[in-house]
Amino acid sequence: MSARQTVQAGQTVQAGQAVTVYGAYGHTGRFVVAELLERGFRPIASGRDAEKLRELAASHPGIEVRPAPVDDPAALDRAVAGAAAVINTAGPFATTAAPVIEAALRARIPYVDVAAEIEANVDTFAQYADRARAAGTLVIPAMAFFGGLGDLLVTAAMGDWTRADEAHVAYGLNSWHPTAGTRAAGKVSGERRDGRRVRFSQGRLQYHDDALPTLKWSFPEPMGAREVIGEFTMADVVTVPSHLAVPEVRTYMTAEAAGELAAPDTPAPTAVDEFGRSAQSFLVDVVVRSGGEQRRAVASGRDIYAVSAPLAVEAVHRVLTGRTGTAAGVASAGAVFDAPEFLRALSAHLSLELSR
Repeated sequence: MSARQTVQAGQTVQAGQAVTVYGAYGHTGRFVVAELLERGFRPIASGRDAEKLRELAASHPGIEVRPAPVDDPAALDRAVAGAAAVINTAGPFATTAAPVIEAALRARIPYVDVAAEIEANVDTFAQYADRARAAGTLVIPAMAFFGGLGDLLVTAAMGDWTRADEAHVAYGLNSWHPTAGTRAAGKVSGERRDGRRVRFSQGRLQYHDDALPTLKWSFPEPMGAREVIGEFTMADVVTVPSHLAVPEVRTYMTAEAAGELAAPDTPAPTAVDEFGRSAQSFLVDVVVRSGGEQRRAVASGRDIYAVSAPLAVEAVHRVLTGRTGTAAGVASAGAVFDAPEFLRALSAHLSLELSR
């Protein structure tokens, strides 16, 4: 192996550069480990369950294992020691985000997570913006299908607009078989908001008990018009307003997928290809409006959990190669990266269409 390895588009990282993956044995964590190996990084597998880490290492010979309970700062420090960055894939993030961020700040390395929990992401922005700047490092929450991808698409659709009246993110999932982690995170979020629902309107998060509306959304073909659940609020209501002047951010979910998520007996995802992806397909349709004008961005692909891995790893790669709009602080994907370029870099995983 040469001293340096070209990873993408002429950018390089040091061959075998270490990245700690917290929650490496989880469903999304395994995809992240595989993506890091594919991209020439050296994953360090960490998490709360030592036995599951050993099982993961058995399937990836040579991977270093560093167990670390989330309530043990010294163990977390050992988990990130010598790493260039840390990716947190272990939910619920209400429990794991703060301790792992603290370890990253002590080590002065970038932190990326895949949190879809609205309140956990709000906490990250509120609690760590100043401290991350003081440490001279970046903290990027919600760098995943929910939160990160939507934010990148809204940012790309906005183009040269500095503000918009509304941003709509419609998730066209043909199915949704939730992981145990998704269910656990949803339970924690529900408890934190006392069972209330949340929306982003008039420039702020609003908690309410209103019934969610059902309406039709005209997705691009081949999906076409589908029944969706309105105000099916996801992490985009945190990431998008964190850097864009959009007072109304609304998200929608296809009714079939929402029903599967809500059903207690829906099974976990099942791998159907050599990459471990499920048969789930997605189409994310973003519409931004300003006055009488409208712009659109559409992304499609396979498996919302699997695609979170290239999103998170591409983010780490760009931070380590200096391709960011800011050097330190807490920032969402659209704020810190060139959104159209970032999305096009994922052409092996996503199809992208922009119309302005």
